[in-house]
Amino acid sequence: MKYKLLVLDVDGTLLNDAKEISKRTLASLLKAQQMGVRIALASGRPTYGLMPLAKTLELGHYGGFIVSYNGCQIINAQNGEILFERRINPEMLPYLEKKARKNGFAIFTYHDDTILTDSPDNEHIRAEAELNNLKVIKEEEFSTAVDFAPCKCMLVSDDEEALAGLEEHWKKRLDGTLDVFRSEPYFLEVVPCGIDKANTLGALLSHLDITREEVIAIGDGVCDVNMLQIAGLGIAMGHSQDSVKVCADYVTASNEEDGVAQAVEKMILAEVHAAEIPLDLLNARAHHALMGNLGIQYTYASEDRIEATMPVDHRTRQPFGILHGGATLALAETVAGLGSMITCQPDEIVVGMQVSGNHISSAHEGDTVRAVATIVHKGRSSHVWNVDVFTSTNKLVSSIRVVNSVLKKR
Repeated sequence: MKYKLLVLDVDGTLLNDAKEISKRTLASLLKAQQMGVRIALASGRPTYGLMPLAKTLELGHYGGFIVSYNGCQIINAQNGEILFERRINPEMLPYLEKKARKNGFAIFTYHDDTILTDSPDNEHIRAEAELNNLKVIKEEEFSTAVDFAPCKCMLVSDDEEALAGLEEHWKKRLDGTLDVFRSEPYFLEVVPCGIDKANTLGALLSHLDITREEVIAIGDGVCDVNMLQIAGLGIAMGHSQDSVKVCADYVTASNEEDGVAQAVEKMILAEVHAAEIPLDLLNARAHHALMGNLGIQYTYASEDRIEATMPVDHRTRQPFGILHGGATLALAETVAGLGSMITCQPDEIVVGMQVSGNHISSAHEGDTVRAVATIVHKGRSSHVWNVDVFTSTNKLVSSIRVVNSVLKKR
């Protein structure tokens, strides 16, 4: 496929205003991953706060990544391994705390599933903790209590003018040591020097050995601009500021209008052709699913024909060594499901509705059966597939009819 990696900002992009992934967006992203496109969530949120979203998107099953703290960490969603990390020198914390107190600002940082702060009752800090499901711990002597190197520190104030003044001062005073930027009118973020989504994305591309032309990035904020520009295809959300939109290659709908789903359907799913389906990748990623547990492997895919094999062994046989009928039906649904996924439109999803089989002869332990699925009806609301299952000597074992329901994403 043309694109191998999809990088998504989270708040205002992946999530709607209710902080949820819509059903349409979830369906499109799962299908994109099933077609071989990896997903990386790139956000200013802490790693802990992104884990539930990664789980919902099944990034761990599809080789996805978490780019957290605005680029300070890259986490392999499959095993939690830290692939890249930059942290603030703890020696800088007393200086940051001194400036915060002088200006009457609150200060906080993240540590695992907690926020450490000198102002636990601050409404913005409480909201940040709630958003990321973090506990708040009060520390009167902030810089003394933080006995580790944090990924970033945050200063908080409703005095936007004072916060902007400190931002400009620090951009000169801390140049080459730390970077500062406003992520919200009331948040001033302090991160290690040279850290942003684009630079960390470059590190991820090197790790994956893919080029920027093979990347789509979608975002809505000013801090996403450099990420949109480094990607082969940069997409701005419809509600983005004009300064963000002019830096993008394409503008999609807003996050309230499933902008991510619309972009994925147009730029990825509409370009999927059967000959490009990464069968080896699909087989590898199904290792822990039912398909993998039964030893099913896709071997061929075209617009109206799908083939797969399944061994007759301890996983798929009955006690007397004969192929289990239930395993045969699972094999049939597996091939018909992929066929309908290829056949349906980008804005559609497929749900299995009915399966019925005629078992004609037996296959014995030690053999490998082959399923051949051909489509016999391609309607607007349903697909009907005929699946024939053969032994290695081409003897017909079962003939199965699978009906899949085609639904429009909402």
